[in-house]
Amino acid sequence: MNQNTSKTVLILGANSDVAKQCIIQYLEKGFSVMAASRNTKSLQDFITAQHLNPEKVNVLYFDAADFGSHQKFYYDLPVKPHIVVYAAGFLVDNQKALTDFKGAKQMMEVNYMGGVSILNIIAMDESNKNLERIIGLSSLSGVRGRKSNFVYGSTKAAFTQYLAGLRQELSSRKIIVNALVIGYIRTKINEGLELNESLIMEPDYVAKYIVNAGNSFTIVPDFKWKIIYHILRLLPESLAAKLP
Repeated sequence: MNQNTSKTVLILGANSDVAKQCIIQYLEKGFSVMAASRNTKSLQDFITAQHLNPEKVNVLYFDAADFGSHQKFYYDLPVKPHIVVYAAGFLVDNQKALTDFKGAKQMMEVNYMGGVSILNIIAMDESNKNLERIIGLSSLSGVRGRKSNFVYGSTKAAFTQYLAGLRQELSSRKIIVNALVIGYIRTKINEGLELNESLIMEPDYVAKYIVNAGNSFTIVPDFKWKIIYHILRLLPESLAAKLP
C-alpha cells in the first residue's frame, strides 16, 4: 500500500469532507500530508478520531480569503510540496448572492481569488524542485451558466480557466495541473439542498479521483457526471436557458 515514503502533499482547504478523505488516501499511498485550514481544531479531531499517524500529518492554519497572509504561509511551510490540492470552497444560495453582495464576494474570494493568490505563489517558486502536480477542485456548475446557481458557477468557471492557463504556463517545467470538475457530493456544503439522490457521490469516491489523478486536464468523477458534463458543454443556448 505504501508506494511513496518521501513525498509530501499540501491540501489547502483541508477541512472539507472530500479533503479529509484525501488525507486518508494520500497517507495510504505513503505520502506525508500538510493539511491547511482555518479550522485546525476540526482537523486535529479528525486525525485523532481516524487514528491517523500524527507524525505524517502536519496541521497548518490557512485562510483562503486572507490574501496578504499567503506569501508568509508558503515560505513558512516545513517542506515544499510535491503535490498541491486546492480544495477550499464556499457556497451561498443564488438568490442570497444576488441580493447580498457579501455572500457573492465571499464565494469569489474563497473559490477563485484565494486559489489564484496562493497557487501563483506556489507555481512561481522555481526553487521548489519538488513540485510535480497542482490539483484544483472545480464544479459542473462552472460549465454553463444556469438560473439556479450562476453566481457560484461563475467563480468555478473562472477557477477552471485559471487552471487551464496555469497548466500551459507550467508545462515546460513538467508540472501537471488538473481540474476536478465535480458534481453533487454528500458533503456539508450541500446539506439541506434538494438533490437527485442517484447522482450524489460519496466523498471517499471523489477523493480517489484526486489522489489518483493522471495527465488529463479535466477529470470528471463518475460516468453519469461525464455524460452530463458533455451535454452541458454542447447544449444549444435555447435549451440551456430552460435549465433550472
